[in-house]
Amino acid sequence: MAARNKARKRAFQILFEADQRGESVQSVLADWVRLSRTDDRQPPVGEFTMELVEGYAQYADRIDDLIVTYAVDWEIDRMPVVDRNILRLGAYELIWLDETPDAVVIDEAVQLAKEFSTDDSPSFVNGLLARFKDLKPNLRRAQ
Repeated sequence: MAARNKARKRAFQILFEADQRGESVQSVLADWVRLSRTDDRQPPVGEFTMELVEGYAQYADRIDDLIVTYAVDWEIDRMPVVDRNILRLGAYELIWLDETPDAVVIDEAVQLAKEFSTDDSPSFVNGLLARFKDLKPNLRRAQ
């Protein structure tokens, strides 16, 4: 598994855990970093994982607003927790990070949905992130 793929998966797990525990992603990230330093069984939290989690945290309110606006007939609180956090991570990387091609970001998010969510989730994630990709220039300007 490629390093960035692992980093995305770990970032997703941190966002998911924070959502489940009702804590900030920064707090859960700090817990993961602390645990990785004290428990040999826990792999270290890499730089790209931290960049994704901290970047999401910086734009969390805006990202949730975008998801609510463009996820037709879905309230964010009623959306499956897995899907919600895959979308959060994918939206951050797609809209605010330019180092990875958009198609790769979307594909990685779809793969996470295939691995961790329902049969309908990959197409939902793909559709919403593709919409964000199309609107990306306007979404950045509207911050």
